[in-house]
Amino acid sequence: MTKCKIDWCSYNTDLCNNTHFWGNSHYSNIIFRLQKRIIRIIVGIRGRDSCREHFKKLKILPLQSQYILSLLLFVVDNGDYFKVNSEIHNINTWNKLNLHPPISNLSVYQKGTHYSGIKVFNSLPSQIKDLSHNRNQFKRALKDFLYFHSFYTLDEYFSCYRI
Repeated sequence: MTKCKIDWCSYNTDLCNNTHFWGNSHYSNIIFRLQKRIIRIIVGIRGRDSCREHFKKLKILPLQSQYILSLLLFVVDNGDYFKVNSEIHNINTWNKLNLHPPISNLSVYQKGTHYSGIKVFNSLPSQIKDLSHNRNQFKRALKDFLYFHSFYTLDEYFSCYRI
């Protein structure tokens, strides 16, 4: 088990580096399958058994949850590069505190870090979004949220609090 933990730490460190740049690529499904295979080896379960509860129990974020964490920390750390809707217009709307997404028809840009970061940030629950001015509190609350939900896909994340 110790050997597995050491190998997992090495794998996880490599996985987390710059996830916000490559986490939305077409290779992410392959990497996610490898991540689940490693969890199955560590825990000792069969190939067809679900890993979701084991991710939660081991406090390990699935790849897409790591991508969400990385994107949101990028947005918080680079807040000067993003505009809030209330800066764009003076209309008092429900979304006035959301980040303003730039108009873009290019899917390459829409899949990029800047645009995806805005979309993911705007979908956060407001109690976490309100903590974005304090990076440490924001990161802790966001990690707790992501550990609890253990998102396998971005669609799961976006539909989590959809009304």
